[in-house]
Amino acid sequence: MTNTRNAWILGASGVTGSCLLKRLLEDRMYETVYASVRRPLPIQTTKLQECQLDASFPDPEKLHGADVYCCLGTTMAKAGSKEAFRAVDYELPMRVAREAKAAGARRFLLISAMGADAGSFVFYNRVKGELERDLEAIGFESLAIFRPGLLLGDRAEKRPGEQFAKRLFGAINRFLPLAWKGIPSDRVAESMQGVAGTDWKGKRIFSNAEMIQGI
Repeated sequence: MTNTRNAWILGASGVTGSCLLKRLLEDRMYETVYASVRRPLPIQTTKLQECQLDASFPDPEKLHGADVYCCLGTTMAKAGSKEAFRAVDYELPMRVAREAKAAGARRFLLISAMGADAGSFVFYNRVKGELERDLEAIGFESLAIFRPGLLLGDRAEKRPGEQFAKRLFGAINRFLPLAWKGIPSDRVAESMQGVAGTDWKGKRIFSNAEMIQGI
Protein backbone atom coordinates (compact mmCIF):
# COMPACT_ATOMS: atom_id res chain seq x y z
CA MET A 1 0.00 0.00 0.00
CA THR A 2 1.44 3.36 -0.98
CA ASN A 3 -0.94 5.95 0.46
CA THR A 4 0.16 7.55 3.72
CA ARG A 5 -2.08 7.10 6.72
CA ASN A 6 -1.90 7.33 10.49
CA ALA A 7 -0.95 4.73 13.07
CA TRP A 8 -2.05 4.28 16.67
CA ILE A 9 0.16 2.28 19.03
CA LEU A 10 -0.55 1.06 22.55
CA GLY A 11 2.27 -0.13 24.76
CA ALA A 12 4.87 2.09 23.08
CA SER A 13 7.10 2.20 26.16
CA GLY A 14 7.38 -1.59 26.48
CA VAL A 15 10.22 -3.78 25.29
CA THR A 16 8.62 -4.53 21.91
CA GLY A 17 6.47 -1.42 21.67
CA SER A 18 9.49 0.87 21.92
CA CYS A 19 11.19 -1.00 19.07
CA LEU A 20 8.02 -0.78 17.00
CA LEU A 21 7.49 2.92 17.74
CA LYS A 22 10.98 3.73 16.44
CA ARG A 23 10.22 1.84 13.25
CA LEU A 24 6.84 3.50 12.74
CA LEU A 25 8.29 6.98 13.21
CA GLU A 26 10.85 6.22 10.50
CA ASP A 27 8.27 4.65 8.18
CA ARG A 28 7.15 6.93 5.34
CA MET A 29 3.91 4.97 5.16
CA TYR A 30 2.64 6.92 8.19
CA GLU A 31 1.94 10.63 8.39
CA THR A 32 1.33 10.72 12.15
CA VAL A 33 1.89 8.14 14.88
CA TYR A 34 -0.39 8.38 17.91
CA ALA A 35 0.89 6.70 21.08
CA SER A 36 -1.27 6.02 24.12
CA VAL A 37 1.04 6.14 27.13
CA ARG A 38 0.94 6.61 30.88
CA ARG A 39 4.17 8.65 30.97
CA PRO A 40 5.69 11.01 28.40
CA LEU A 41 8.05 9.34 25.96
CA PRO A 42 11.67 10.55 25.60
CA ILE A 43 11.19 11.32 21.90
CA GLN A 44 11.02 14.70 20.22
CA THR A 45 9.42 14.70 16.79
CA THR A 46 6.35 16.35 15.33
CA LYS A 47 5.35 13.02 13.79
CA LEU A 48 4.58 11.63 17.26
CA GLN A 49 1.39 12.64 19.06
CA GLU A 50 0.91 11.33 22.59
CA CYS A 51 -2.37 10.79 24.39
CA GLN A 52 -3.01 9.61 27.92
CA LEU A 53 -3.76 5.90 28.21
CA ASP A 54 -7.11 5.26 29.91
CA ALA A 55 -7.99 8.96 29.65
CA SER A 56 -8.15 10.02 26.01
CA PHE A 57 -8.03 8.65 22.49
CA PRO A 58 -6.87 10.29 19.25
CA ASP A 59 -9.39 12.39 17.36
CA PRO A 60 -11.69 9.88 15.60
CA GLU A 61 -11.18 11.75 12.31
CA LYS A 62 -7.47 10.89 12.53
CA LEU A 63 -8.21 7.19 12.86
CA HIS A 64 -10.14 6.75 9.64
CA GLY A 65 -8.19 4.21 7.59
CA ALA A 66 -5.54 3.96 10.31
CA ASP A 67 -3.49 0.98 11.47
CA VAL A 68 -3.76 0.11 15.16
CA TYR A 69 -0.89 -1.69 16.89
CA CYS A 70 -1.43 -3.27 20.30
CA CYS A 71 1.72 -4.13 22.26
CA LEU A 72 0.07 -4.06 25.69
CA GLY A 73 0.88 -6.78 28.15
CA THR A 74 1.58 -7.37 31.80
CA THR A 75 2.19 -10.32 34.13
CA MET A 76 0.16 -11.80 36.95
CA ALA A 77 2.92 -10.80 39.39
CA LYS A 78 2.87 -7.17 38.30
CA ALA A 79 -0.91 -6.94 37.95
CA GLY A 80 -1.48 -8.44 41.39
CA SER A 81 -4.73 -10.22 40.61
CA LYS A 82 -6.58 -11.98 37.80
CA GLU A 83 -8.97 -9.05 37.54
CA ALA A 84 -6.16 -6.51 37.16
CA PHE A 85 -4.37 -8.70 34.63
CA ARG A 86 -7.53 -9.06 32.56
CA ALA A 87 -8.11 -5.30 32.69
CA VAL A 88 -4.77 -4.67 30.96
CA ASP A 89 -4.54 -7.67 28.65
CA TYR A 90 -8.18 -7.95 27.58
CA GLU A 91 -10.47 -5.09 28.56
CA LEU A 92 -8.28 -2.18 27.49
CA PRO A 93 -7.33 -3.65 24.09
CA MET A 94 -10.99 -4.45 23.42
CA ARG A 95 -12.12 -0.95 24.35
CA VAL A 96 -9.47 0.56 22.08
CA ALA A 97 -10.37 -1.83 19.26
CA ARG A 98 -14.06 -0.88 19.43
CA GLU A 99 -13.24 2.84 19.46
CA ALA A 100 -10.85 2.44 16.55
CA LYS A 101 -13.27 0.37 14.48
CA ALA A 102 -16.07 2.87 15.09
CA ALA A 103 -13.75 5.66 13.92
CA GLY A 104 -12.95 3.83 10.68
CA ALA A 105 -9.63 2.13 11.43
CA ARG A 106 -9.12 -0.68 8.94
CA ARG A 107 -6.43 -2.87 10.43
CA PHE A 108 -5.47 -4.14 13.87
CA LEU A 109 -2.11 -5.76 14.66
CA LEU A 110 -1.78 -7.53 18.01
CA ILE A 111 1.07 -9.04 19.99
CA SER A 112 -0.51 -12.07 21.63
CA ALA A 113 1.39 -15.06 23.02
CA MET A 114 2.44 -18.58 22.16
CA GLY A 115 -0.21 -20.92 23.53
CA ALA A 116 -3.09 -18.41 23.30
CA ASP A 117 -6.29 -20.45 23.51
CA ALA A 118 -9.72 -19.31 24.66
CA GLY A 119 -10.40 -22.83 25.93
CA SER A 120 -7.17 -23.21 27.90
CA PHE A 121 -7.12 -24.17 31.57
CA VAL A 122 -4.16 -21.80 31.99
CA PHE A 123 -5.54 -18.36 32.87
CA TYR A 124 -2.86 -16.40 30.97
CA ASN A 125 -3.33 -18.39 27.77
CA ARG A 126 -7.10 -18.27 28.10
CA VAL A 127 -7.21 -14.47 28.37
CA LYS A 128 -4.91 -14.12 25.36
CA GLY A 129 -7.10 -16.51 23.39
CA GLU A 130 -10.30 -14.73 24.36
CA LEU A 131 -8.80 -11.44 23.19
CA GLU A 132 -7.87 -12.94 19.81
CA ARG A 133 -11.35 -14.43 19.42
CA ASP A 134 -13.22 -11.27 20.37
CA LEU A 135 -11.05 -8.96 18.28
CA GLU A 136 -11.96 -11.02 15.24
CA ALA A 137 -15.65 -10.55 16.05
CA ILE A 138 -15.25 -6.75 15.95
CA GLY A 139 -14.85 -7.04 12.20
CA PHE A 140 -11.70 -5.21 11.18
CA GLU A 141 -10.94 -5.45 7.49
CA SER A 142 -7.58 -6.94 8.47
CA LEU A 143 -6.42 -8.54 11.72
CA ALA A 144 -2.84 -9.74 12.27
CA ILE A 145 -1.95 -11.72 15.39
CA PHE A 146 1.66 -12.30 16.38
CA ARG A 147 2.42 -15.10 18.85
CA PRO A 148 6.02 -14.79 20.07
CA GLY A 149 7.75 -17.02 22.57
CA LEU A 150 10.02 -15.53 25.22
CA LEU A 151 10.81 -11.95 24.23
CA LEU A 152 14.50 -11.10 24.37
CA GLY A 153 15.30 -7.46 25.06
CA ASP A 154 15.94 -5.00 27.86
CA ARG A 155 12.94 -3.83 29.85
CA ALA A 156 12.79 -0.66 31.91
CA GLU A 157 11.05 -2.72 34.60
CA LYS A 158 12.63 -5.77 36.18
CA ARG A 159 10.81 -9.11 36.00
CA PRO A 160 12.94 -11.58 38.02
CA GLY A 161 11.28 -14.72 36.67
CA GLU A 162 11.65 -13.51 33.11
CA GLN A 163 15.27 -12.52 33.69
CA PHE A 164 16.01 -16.04 34.91
CA ALA A 165 14.30 -17.51 31.85
CA LYS A 166 16.37 -15.28 29.57
CA ARG A 167 19.60 -16.43 31.20
CA LEU A 168 18.50 -20.02 30.76
CA PHE A 169 17.52 -19.41 27.15
CA GLY A 170 20.86 -17.74 26.53
CA ALA A 171 22.53 -21.05 27.34
CA ILE A 172 20.24 -23.38 25.40
CA ASN A 173 18.49 -21.16 22.83
CA ARG A 174 20.53 -22.30 19.84
CA PHE A 175 19.64 -25.92 20.54
CA LEU A 176 15.87 -25.34 20.64
CA PRO A 177 13.48 -25.77 17.70
CA LEU A 178 12.28 -22.51 16.14
CA ALA A 179 8.87 -22.83 17.74
CA TRP A 180 10.43 -22.58 21.22
CA LYS A 181 13.38 -20.26 20.71
CA GLY A 182 13.53 -16.91 22.46
CA ILE A 183 12.89 -14.12 19.98
CA PRO A 184 14.44 -10.61 19.93
CA SER A 185 11.84 -7.94 20.56
CA ASP A 186 12.92 -5.99 17.51
CA ARG A 187 12.30 -9.08 15.35
CA VAL A 188 8.67 -9.03 16.48
CA ALA A 189 8.48 -5.29 15.76
CA GLU A 190 10.06 -5.84 12.35
CA SER A 191 7.49 -8.55 11.59
CA MET A 192 4.59 -6.28 12.52
CA GLN A 193 5.93 -3.44 10.39
CA GLY A 194 6.53 -5.78 7.49
CA VAL A 195 3.02 -7.21 7.56
CA ALA A 196 1.54 -3.71 7.81
CA GLY A 197 3.35 -2.86 4.58
CA THR A 198 1.35 -5.51 2.70
CA ASP A 199 -2.26 -5.39 1.60
CA TRP A 200 -3.84 -8.38 3.34
CA LYS A 201 -7.46 -9.03 4.24
CA GLY A 202 -9.02 -11.09 6.99
CA LYS A 203 -7.22 -12.72 9.92
CA ARG A 204 -3.64 -13.91 9.85
CA ILE A 205 -1.70 -15.55 12.68
CA PHE A 206 2.11 -15.51 12.77
CA SER A 207 3.98 -18.03 14.90
CA ASN A 208 7.24 -17.62 16.75
CA ALA A 209 9.03 -19.72 14.10
CA GLU A 210 7.67 -17.61 11.24
CA MET A 211 8.84 -14.39 12.85
CA ILE A 212 12.31 -15.78 13.56
CA GLN A 213 12.67 -16.97 9.97
CA GLY A 214 11.41 -13.63 8.64
CA ILE A 215 7.94 -12.79 7.37
